[in-house]
Parts: sequence; C-alpha cells; structure tokens
Amino acid sequence: MDNFAAYASDIAFTPTVKAAQARKGSRPNYARMEENGSWKTTITAELESFVAAQTSVFFATANLDGQPYIQHRGGPPGFLRVLDPKTIGFVDYAGNRQYITQGNLADNRRAYLFLINYANRRRIKIWGTASVVEGDEALVATLFPEGYKARAEQVILFTVSAWDANCPQHIPQRFEAADVASAIAERDARIATLEAEVETLRRAAAN
Repeated sequence: MDNFAAYASDIAFTPTVKAAQARKGSRPNYARMEENGSWKTTITAELESFVAAQTSVFFATANLDGQPYIQHRGGPPGFLRVLDPKTIGFVDYAGNRQYITQGNLADNRRAYLFLINYANRRRIKIWGTASVVEGDEALVATLFPEGYKARAEQVILFTVSAWDANCPQHIPQRFEAADVASAIAERDARIATLEAEVETLRRAAAN
C-alpha cells in the first residue's frame, strides 16, 4: 500500500475514483466502509483457504507506460500457495516464452491477483507487488504441485498490500469438470443400488 494512503482501499480508490463515486452516489457507502476498517492488508485464514482451493488465477501487471496485461495461470488445488501473512507464491511454468509479465515486473512491481470461485459465485481481488525468482531450486521444490505435468521455469512471489471480496452479482455459476464427473458417478451408483433393491423386492413379491 502506498505510504500516503489513509485507508487500505486507497490503493484502488484514488481521488479521481472517489470523485466518480461521489458523482454517482456511492461515496457515502464506501466512506463508511473506510471508517469501519476498510480492506484487509494481511492474509487471513479465510483468504488462505480460498487461495488453496484455486485451480485458476488471473495475474495482472502493467508496463512503464501503464499498458496492462493479464496472464492466466492454473494448476491443481494448492498450486497457489500462501507462504506467510503477506506473501503468496506459485511456480511459473514454461509457456510461450513471451515473458511479458516478467518484463513488466522488472519495470513496475505493482501487480494484481483476481481469484474467482464460479461454483460458489465468489471472487476476491488482491492488490500488491510481485517479483520473479529465478534459479532457486529449493523454492521451486517447495511450491511445485506433486505429480503435476509441467516444467518449472521460475517462481512468482506476490506481496499483498490489500484485498477485498466482491459480491456474487452477475457471476455465472459453473462447476469443475472433475466435480461434475464425481457427482454423476455417485448418482449412477445410487441408481444402480436402488434398481438392485427394486429387483430384489420384485422377485420376493413374485414368489
């Protein structure tokens, strides 16, 4: 969070943003939010649990000219790891070798993580700074998901400045394919059990 900020949310609510809020009528609500504690600045147990469940994350950076870039990163649950109350880390896998994120972070460490759970229609926004760690095999080993088929290139460490959880409005409800397959298999097994019970009762009634 910038040193001049009065509230954690000032990382996003600049004077220009606050002016827009005032003009459109939402500033009183956000002013009350600021007075009641604003956004959190450390990783709570709630956030750690949400992070640990993620299989997909959107990671935003910007270059020196302010041009934003959003990169998707995914993996099995746990690929995104809380390391301490201010730090989230993940292995950056080898990809298309454009290195836009790495270049942006070399010029501008400010970054942003956007996490979304479609099944529960919940999203969390995290502001902070990030850095690229190359050549630290021990750190890679700590963060690399066991059994995952990918080649590690480096590690991204994200330092949290502030975070906020959004309301569920307009989030489409979607489910992970593995969860859907598990639910279908459970249903089919239950149907098979019931059919067997019906057949047993039918035979008993016929005798």
